[in-house]
Amino acid sequence: MRNLSFALVACAVLLSGCGGPETSQANNAQANISNESRDVNQAAASNVQVRLSIGDAAKVMHDRHEAMEDLGKAMKALHRELDSGKPDINVIRAQTATMASTAAKIPSFFPAGTGPDVGKTRAKPEIWTQHDLFSRKAKDFLAASQAIDGAAKAGDVNKVMALHDNVDKACKACHDPFRAPEH
Repeated sequence: MRNLSFALVACAVLLSGCGGPETSQANNAQANISNESRDVNQAAASNVQVRLSIGDAAKVMHDRHEAMEDLGKAMKALHRELDSGKPDINVIRAQTATMASTAAKIPSFFPAGTGPDVGKTRAKPEIWTQHDLFSRKAKDFLAASQAIDGAAKAGDVNKVMALHDNVDKACKACHDPFRAPEH
């Protein structure tokens, strides 16, 4: 009898913690409100790519454009410096550092929802439809940029000059299939 009394008390305590049917309905209603108020862009699973809002996409596209412009300026400044009669290693180091740091960010500049269907960009849709190839090309450019930056950090102007062509080729290898002509 004592065990039966204990079991009934235990059940009563457990059921009182649930809050009864009224609380359950309130919890379900709150869950429904929470689900309905979620941003439509939220992913239901971790392997689903999330599309950005138009405002976020515009910011990403602007930041991408500015970074690529800075990368182009750094590459042109490096060309000028290497073509000068007496290249300044400090100027070279500044340009190769910009190249390497920007190259490391390239994959993050192209999230889903930031292509030509969203706004003005020279990024071709192939970046997203051939993402594996794009990723390989970006890694190749990163490797070439890091190699030339390493040579610049070591103060080896001759090696920078030797690696310079590799950077240009890696850049072109990505631009040809993935960048549209200027509008």
